[in-house]
Amino acid sequence: MILIVVKWPVRPEFDERWPELVREFTEAVRAEPGNVFFEWSRSVDEPHTWVLVEGFRDAEAGAVHTASDHFRKAISEMPDWVSATPSIMYVDSPDLAGWGPMGEVQPRG
Repeated sequence: MILIVVKWPVRPEFDERWPELVREFTEAVRAEPGNVFFEWSRSVDEPHTWVLVEGFRDAEAGAVHTASDHFRKAISEMPDWVSATPSIMYVDSPDLAGWGPMGEVQPRG
């Protein structure tokens, strides 16, 4: 699996509208056969920053993703919406298949 985390610093005037701005792109990525998850969250520590957590089945799925029309369209639009270059973390782990239970914390009772 390929795990990608991207911090998106968004221009203040686009911060509240960010989910709407990326909705079409998000829906298209989630429909890709090799996509495992694609989830946006707002940073609680960094103002006007959105965090994207992405998972793809394998390198082939990642290549299909970056070659897609919706990826190219999003990449052409996003420079107008960001306030700085996004930061990325990329992990390629063939042993990882998706989310699993966290052993250290379980509900009481």
